[in-house]
Amino acid sequence: MVIKGPKGTHDIISNDIKKWHIIESKLVELMEFYDYCEIRTPIFESTELFLRGVGDTTDIVDKEMYTFLDKGNRSITLRPEGTASVVRAFIEHGGFNEVLPSKFYYIGPMFRYSRPQTGRYRQFHQFGVEVIGSINPYLDGEVLELMMNIFNSLGIKNLNLEINSVGCPKCRPVHKEELKKYLKKNYNELCPTCQVRYEKNPLRIFDCKNEKCQEIINNGPLITDNLCEECNEHFTNVKNYLDMTNVDYTINKKMVRGLDYYTKTAFEITAGREGAQSSIGGGGRYDGLIEELGGPSLPGIGFAIGLERVVLTMEEQGLFDNIPKTKNKVYVANVSDNNIDAAVKLVHELRNNEIIAINDIMSRKLKGQFKYANKIDADYVITIGDDEIANNTYPLKNMITGEQVYYSIDELIKNLRGV
Repeated sequence: MVIKGPKGTHDIISNDIKKWHIIESKLVELMEFYDYCEIRTPIFESTELFLRGVGDTTDIVDKEMYTFLDKGNRSITLRPEGTASVVRAFIEHGGFNEVLPSKFYYIGPMFRYSRPQTGRYRQFHQFGVEVIGSINPYLDGEVLELMMNIFNSLGIKNLNLEINSVGCPKCRPVHKEELKKYLKKNYNELCPTCQVRYEKNPLRIFDCKNEKCQEIINNGPLITDNLCEECNEHFTNVKNYLDMTNVDYTINKKMVRGLDYYTKTAFEITAGREGAQSSIGGGGRYDGLIEELGGPSLPGIGFAIGLERVVLTMEEQGLFDNIPKTKNKVYVANVSDNNIDAAVKLVHELRNNEIIAINDIMSRKLKGQFKYANKIDADYVITIGDDEIANNTYPLKNMITGEQVYYSIDELIKNLRGV
């Protein structure tokens, strides 16, 4: 019986991995320009971190976490998102004693138990940034600009940035009471999940996918109508930054995002795809999270990008159709077993000079070696026989044009590095 990968996971192999390399290299390059430092946290954490950090009214905590007891009878959870882990590491290592703001980025797998579908896996990959220590609304604008720059630099089209303010502990309770008053008369028509949300966090009902719940909430009071002066001014300045830097955006007054820790600015980016999988990134400000997890009272903001959805979007938009080759590939063929040592030595010399080189390790005949060179898309083939070794000249064959020129080893290296 063949053992297959677990449901909801996928292998990234062959040409697909090249697509990921293109995306990841662009991400790392942009992080250098914006002066972000990479952080790598464990893929599992104490379950309490996500209960306190993500929030027990979220679908992630309520339905989707991979949680188990380890051999020490400790409750462990595979990380479902990156922000809580970054904040935990920041607090544990005393990041608040360093110069602020602290600017981090991460790339890695996350885990959520949900129904697998296009662009959604149970093990998936996210790229994210977190900035801790500044309440400045222009930082919000810079983070939004960065996220848009990432997608623009990858060539992704039909981008739509939606922003909103979800208030703060000062103004959110006022809106919460107004919303509960409005919903009370339709409470029995809400789905079971939203009936729980009604008591704990009615704002999350805006995020429900149930048609009846959306019909009920559609005309409900909006958080933007109840913002305190501080939140209103903050949101105005965020919009001002985006206007100054020519970042197009749409205000979505009903957007709340799916995590309890968001305050003030919340945002999401879609890329023209239909349905729930159109979102390719989103985030927001989380000014109370650091304190909630045992650190000092410091503000924070961040976003996460779903890399599987980015790959899917770029495939649909034809952005991988002509992936350029960064270096030429050379195959060294040996005429007979007598020439294997010479082929090995030449490959070694080519690699030492930063040239991609391969030789036969399957004892193929010369004709079979040329067929293999074609299958691996070798740009050039160098053939080694007794005469070539004796004369110290080797034929370099261009596999596209068929042209063949004899060179010494030094000339081979010079020409291949100059191509």
